[in-house]
Amino acid sequence: MEVINNLKQILVIGGTGNIGFPLIKTLMQQADVEVVAGAHHLAQDTTTLLAKLGYLDIRRFDFLDPTTFPGALKGIDKIFFVRPPQLGKPKTDMRPFLTYAKTQNIKQIVFVSLLGVDKNSMTPHHKIEKIIAKLGLPYTFIRPSFFMQNLSSTHLKDIQQHHDLFIPGGQAKTSFIDTRDIGAVAAAALTQPKYMGQKIDITGPAALTYDQVAAIMTRILGEKITYSQPSLLKFRRTVIQRGTPKAFANVMTMLYFITQMGNANEVNGNVVAILGREPIKFETFVQDYRGVFLGKKASY
Repeated sequence: MEVINNLKQILVIGGTGNIGFPLIKTLMQQADVEVVAGAHHLAQDTTTLLAKLGYLDIRRFDFLDPTTFPGALKGIDKIFFVRPPQLGKPKTDMRPFLTYAKTQNIKQIVFVSLLGVDKNSMTPHHKIEKIIAKLGLPYTFIRPSFFMQNLSSTHLKDIQQHHDLFIPGGQAKTSFIDTRDIGAVAAAALTQPKYMGQKIDITGPAALTYDQVAAIMTRILGEKITYSQPSLLKFRRTVIQRGTPKAFANVMTMLYFITQMGNANEVNGNVVAILGREPIKFETFVQDYRGVFLGKKASY
């Protein structure tokens, strides 16, 4: 008797990331899903994921290397990806992959974009959305507010070494969202047909100023955290001097300019509507990552 395989193969690009890793953990609990992780550093990522998750199909993938596309997409039905921070030119570093994906009969691409991206055409996220739509790829765009985990990654060194938030956020509020919630929403988008073709704005439970962020971190970490509030130009100049590529520094500066304009303060109930629970609070995030901020462990 013929056996019909109804498994959906989902390629998660960036499987060791703050969104990709919790997404993979969630998807691996689905009976009708087979997860494939796309890894830039195959040996390193294979070791990490195999150690934490057990067996997982891990394939070499690089947005800038078209020779990796066929192997990574073989048998794949759906794709999830986040724009790697260092890739800021979508026409050259994203379009070739998306064009190839179009030839592979992909049933859905779930792309993590940016809250308010429809009003900010200069952002790479806006341009990637446009490329996906123009190619006619079936999509779901998840548009989150700023990641809480930006503090435990991009800005971690300043927090650990100087006990300071060196961030040009002004006095504007930001509705920070935990990337674990983004991963959970992505899992729903990949497994529930009703989210096909949607553009989903998601936020954390509250909008906070960076002064409030510093106060919460001070209380939970037991160490004084300040907010130095550099200007946009000082921030850009400093991070470039520290070795950050100019393209990445420019994107970060642009996003913080958007924040200063008040475009990151929206709070909505979409996480509750999709997941049936409240989004993770900022206080919970800081407590969960306390060891990271205090330099006692490398990652959560």
